[in-house]
Amino acid sequence: MPAYVALIRAVNVGGTGKLPMVELKTLAEGLGFGEVSTYIQSGNLIFRDGGDPAEIAARLDHALGDRLGNPPGVFVRTPAELDAILDNNPFAAMAPERVLVSFFGEPPGDDALHGFLAPDGEEAVVRGREIYVHYPIGSGRSKIRLPALKVGTSRNINTVARLAELAGGIEEG
Repeated sequence: MPAYVALIRAVNVGGTGKLPMVELKTLAEGLGFGEVSTYIQSGNLIFRDGGDPAEIAARLDHALGDRLGNPPGVFVRTPAELDAILDNNPFAAMAPERVLVSFFGEPPGDDALHGFLAPDGEEAVVRGREIYVHYPIGSGRSKIRLPALKVGTSRNINTVARLAELAGGIEEG
């Protein structure tokens, strides 16, 4: 069975969507996913499943919605897709902790950067189903305005690299 990473939106961030990772793992195992593990406390799930990625995302989102009271949004990627995201990073020369990748279910529309305000020199690039953002002063202090980001979920490049490594490890095993 192929390996996948599910990136779950709004879990354990800012006091909303509290879900201990042990519960997330148990929920995923209950859905029939194999070799389930989590990475850090921000809704990263690594697993094997024989289903279609869109179906997997919908099934997990529904189950999480039942648990949390509202579906959070789930975005599924393969290890190869995560590797391609890393390879296509337009800000590879920047500090990896200052580059975030926002994940979406579908490619953001042509207007994804509409309304983008970057008071601290932030830069954003759309590539595929992701938006890459470079935050020169760090994302926590940034006053960026990019409405399209609200419907996705973001991870820094270091996290994306680690998820690719972990998922690649179970895919090869």
